[in-house]
Amino acid sequence: MIMRSTILMAAALGWVAVLAPAPARAEEPATVEAALKARQAERWPLVGAMVDVGVPDGLIGSLVVRPLKWARVYGGGGSNSVSKGWRTGLALIPFGSGPSLSLEYGSYAQGDANGLVRSMAGGQFAGSPLLEKLEYQYANAHAGLEFGGKNFTFFVHGGVSMVWAQLRGGGGTLANTGTDTVVQISSDPKIKGFGSSLKVGLIVFLL
Repeated sequence: MIMRSTILMAAALGWVAVLAPAPARAEEPATVEAALKARQAERWPLVGAMVDVGVPDGLIGSLVVRPLKWARVYGGGGSNSVSKGWRTGLALIPFGSGPSLSLEYGSYAQGDANGLVRSMAGGQFAGSPLLEKLEYQYANAHAGLEFGGKNFTFFVHGGVSMVWAQLRGGGGTLANTGTDTVVQISSDPKIKGFGSSLKVGLIVFLL
């Protein structure tokens, strides 16, 4: 009788051991979920929006894509207070923040610059047909500093720019009534200039 009871008890314990869930497997879903959450927390957002202002860029709003923590590409449009334009660029940030290097190319369509020149030179500027259709392209090579990192970045960039300008309306004049100076131009001039440039901007990463 005792032997029979012992055998039945051993069989019962064996079935309990078989039917009971394995502790490791019960904890596995929680472990995977925690790993996914940790990976998501470490992920840097890929897409953002940027706004910056400077010379010769004007005011530009751009879409930003950051495929790597230390690199971003961007493109957008804006205004230089004379006409509308566009710009595209590449920025490298070796440490995710701090020092940076950027290369950019942009273009502005024809626009009347007489008002802008008059506001800078004073009311004595008589205006010129040559400035009624001013357009230019430019290229920037900048070094800078980036503050922030994962979700937002404020930056200051400075360096050098090459500008190619086209003044249309041959036969125009540039005149200043205050000095009685008149410059007569017989054809559409093309101007190429090289100088320093500067801009500041903000990026907010969304996705």
